[in-house]
Amino acid sequence: MKNLIDKKILYIICGGISAYKSLETIRLFKRNGAEIKTILTNSAKEFITPLSVASLSQGKVYSDLFSVENESEMDHIALSRWADVILIAPATANTISKLAQGTSDDLASTVVLASNKEIYLAPAMNVRMWEHQSTKQNLKKLINYGYKLIGPEIGEMACGEYGEGKMTEPDKIFYEINNYFLNLKKNKKLKALVTAGPTIEYIDPVRFITNKSSGKQGYEIAKSLFKKGFNTTLISGPTNLKIDNSIKLIEVETADEMLLETKKNLPADVAVFSAAVADFKINKKYEDKIKKQDSLNLNLKKNVDILSYVSSHNSMRPDLVIGFAAETDNIENNAEKKLNNKNCDWIIANDVSNKKIGFNSDFNEVTIHYSNKNKEKLSYKKKSQISDEIVDRIINQLN
Repeated sequence: MKNLIDKKILYIICGGISAYKSLETIRLFKRNGAEIKTILTNSAKEFITPLSVASLSQGKVYSDLFSVENESEMDHIALSRWADVILIAPATANTISKLAQGTSDDLASTVVLASNKEIYLAPAMNVRMWEHQSTKQNLKKLINYGYKLIGPEIGEMACGEYGEGKMTEPDKIFYEINNYFLNLKKNKKLKALVTAGPTIEYIDPVRFITNKSSGKQGYEIAKSLFKKGFNTTLISGPTNLKIDNSIKLIEVETADEMLLETKKNLPADVAVFSAAVADFKINKKYEDKIKKQDSLNLNLKKNVDILSYVSSHNSMRPDLVIGFAAETDNIENNAEKKLNNKNCDWIIANDVSNKKIGFNSDFNEVTIHYSNKNKEKLSYKKKSQISDEIVDRIINQLN
């Protein structure tokens, strides 16, 4: 398989009898062209040796967090950035607990906490540990954070008991990681367009109409699309946010500018219109600053509707058009009405009257309204996690 050629896999091996399976997993990765760096926890070295891992991976084996040699060669931040994907196998109950709590007391947990890459866990533990409520809560938290699970399997364990908790076999782990890179390769052929942030409509050279949108959700969607392999363009109104240099960023101010740049960057396979575009603009902008006066009447006119424009033009319409509905009341009805009126495929609605999930918050809770009349709620979590869930559904739809 060519999907793994020159791909960088950071393999974290934790303590447990299943650690021996890591040797065969490494062999499969190397045989198919991957580059491997490994981290052994202290307990992992009780089951396999750094020498055996190094001989198979043909790469550096890291272990201690505070090592002069390691830090001068590649510190924990650089190690997390080096990887294309991180695999933790076996992932013990102890490691899962530490990651869920955000603990960083060794190299493995520190690298994971500092990572911005996809992270796969292959759990391995006794059936009673796997079924314990604390383990289930920890896993639920990690899944919400965006971690991916491989297994575990049901079978006979080294302790003699039978049940769920057995680590997935190396060939299946290899298949999952290979499939991840295969999907990335497929998605690289896909073009995504995202609009984000507010627009501003000038009254005079120093005053304007705008709204409270921070752009955070749209920026996170662009990041998620890029992380999943899409060729991503982000058209943004004024924000204080930063974005990866690999994502094409086009900065605009007004709705007219946003529409112009949107048309320039079509066609696309998917367009996500998360920008809070001002509904109105000044009929005629004042050329000079308006002097202070007792009252001022502003003549407003309806602004361009970018979502409707793109959805209704077959020549430029993406395969998947997604709009957002930031509402303060009658959220479900307003979202359904917008879905029908705008001729788009999905509307993602959220309640911006709720300060916990409204404008400027790092968290969100949304409901996706689909054109087939189905709807799906994505429960309260970080906007980055909401974005990952939205993009997973985008990929499923496009495929």
